[in-house]
Amino acid sequence: MKMVVAVIRPEKVEGVLNALEEHDVPGVTITEVSGRGEQGGICLQYRAGKMRVHTLPKTKLEIVVPDSDVDMLISLIRGYARTGEKGDGRIFVLPVEAAAWVRTDEYLTE
Repeated sequence: MKMVVAVIRPEKVEGVLNALEEHDVPGVTITEVSGRGEQGGICLQYRAGKMRVHTLPKTKLEIVVPDSDVDMLISLIRGYARTGEKGDGRIFVLPVEAAAWVRTDEYLTE
């Protein structure tokens, strides 16, 4: 099993979630986060002058899938989250040794 962690623009979340549902991806954990990457934040112009914002709001999606679904999931997220501009986000793939359910005694090691 793998955990796919995608950090994307908040305005792209709804499209990605709809695509996940259409492709029968059963669960996702969503967290509102802030950060910066290559774009290094943004500079805003106000009447009183310029202000630098060092971090931008992002949304983190965490999805656990079988190893065989990782490439499909990455393609799906890229397809719905990409704008072509800096700040589109990142996708990370992490190993998952096991998953245990709280409500039941189910324990999955794949």
